[in-house]
Amino acid sequence: MRKIGVLTSGGDAPGMNAAIRAVVRKAIYHDLEVYGIKNGYQGLIEGNIEKLEIGSVGDIIQRGGTMLRSARCEEFKTDEGQQKGIEQLKKHEIEGLIVIGGDGSFRGAQKLTEKGYPCIGVPGTIDNDINGTDFTIGFDTALNTIIEAIDKIRDTATSHERTYIIEVMGRDAGDLALWAGLADGAESILIPEKADDFDDVISRLKRGHERGKKHSIIILAEGVGSGFSYGQRIQEATNLETRVTVLGYIQRGGSPTASDRVLASRLGAKAVDLLLEGKAGRMVGIQNNKIVDHNITDILSKQHTINDDMYKLSKELSI
Repeated sequence: MRKIGVLTSGGDAPGMNAAIRAVVRKAIYHDLEVYGIKNGYQGLIEGNIEKLEIGSVGDIIQRGGTMLRSARCEEFKTDEGQQKGIEQLKKHEIEGLIVIGGDGSFRGAQKLTEKGYPCIGVPGTIDNDINGTDFTIGFDTALNTIIEAIDKIRDTATSHERTYIIEVMGRDAGDLALWAGLADGAESILIPEKADDFDDVISRLKRGHERGKKHSIIILAEGVGSGFSYGQRIQEATNLETRVTVLGYIQRGGSPTASDRVLASRLGAKAVDLLLEGKAGRMVGIQNNKIVDHNITDILSKQHTINDDMYKLSKELSI
């Protein structure tokens, strides 16, 4: 193998730049040429490809977002779109591809591998919803952004004796809500994986109010429903003044934490190793602090699950 490509796809995540940097420098260390594909699979179809040098990835390890930019591409889900991408890979003589992104991005990598182009997936998503890895790139940074916001909101909640609902990202996965809620002592944590009883949430709020608690924090993953609708229901049921904060895309941005930078560097380098070993259709991850790799097809066939012990603990500590 002489030439490899790298792209980022789907939603951006802090630490993607660190992963790109690791891929480029590890590849050049092994005398490979590296080509950056801009705007994900859309850029692959359009041939938006350029050679990357050591200096191309200088001074990016601390930056959020992705220098290669990202885009969602419906066309690449079709055979015709995939064939266009393959033609571009052939044109640039790229023999292997590293895809940094989430499960949707991995499905594209899976298709390319099936059609003869070896791909390695690197999990980059703030949702932490990829099987086969304890953590995904960007999760730790997004989590700390949420915690910082909750800490500030708690100051206001205490001052005005209010109930606050904080809506965080997590359409299909509740890891951000669960970890943030446990870390910040939320009274209730509402996530897609668990059908939390609304009456139980109300009971917790009322018990706290009766024993003199002046404020409450509820963390709601967006996949459960609208924070504003939920807030209205709570205020009507408790007659407690309730406010809602939707954190939105602030969760995606910012300089990656040390944890995300190190994780991204380790995973990006391992992806290059796998291509050099002649492997394809694999995803790198971290389990018990060891870098591992799995078959992408196996990973995509399994449904993400929440840590039940953590969820139970959050209930026990928020009595």
